[in-house]
Amino acid sequence: MCCRPENKCKWRPVVGLLYPCLDSHLGEPHKFKREWASVMRCIAVFVGINHASVKLDFDNNVQLSLTLAALSLGLWWTFDRSRSGFGLGITTAFLATVITQLLVYNGVYQYTSPDFLYVRSWLPCIFFSGGVTVGNIGRQLAMGGVEKPHMD
Repeated sequence: MCCRPENKCKWRPVVGLLYPCLDSHLGEPHKFKREWASVMRCIAVFVGINHASVKLDFDNNVQLSLTLAALSLGLWWTFDRSRSGFGLGITTAFLATVITQLLVYNGVYQYTSPDFLYVRSWLPCIFFSGGVTVGNIGRQLAMGGVEKPHMD
């Protein structure tokens, strides 16, 4: 995908802020694995899923899409497990895929071999796992608090 650096990642701060706001609005605070080490592991798994979308070689794109969907759901299950996280992940994946399709249709981006309308079929899985990851970062930042000093 062709991408200009100035256009990257403008949606991520919004998604990161939505997670803690929705948690407090629904009245169900997120209590699952609330520490920076877990957030960093979530980021590492997201990077692995993103890398797998490029490096894994499957016979067809359906197998790749199903594999990445399972990995993305595994990321959500391991690091989030909230209804709000799942809902916002699905919403992020849907909206980001639609926006990407519009950008490709209008010639801003270009895929060499699109297989799902104008984009690749695995793209919603990447957006879902990215939304969950950024949401975990937002939740952790919203917690605030004093960090314990590191002693070596």
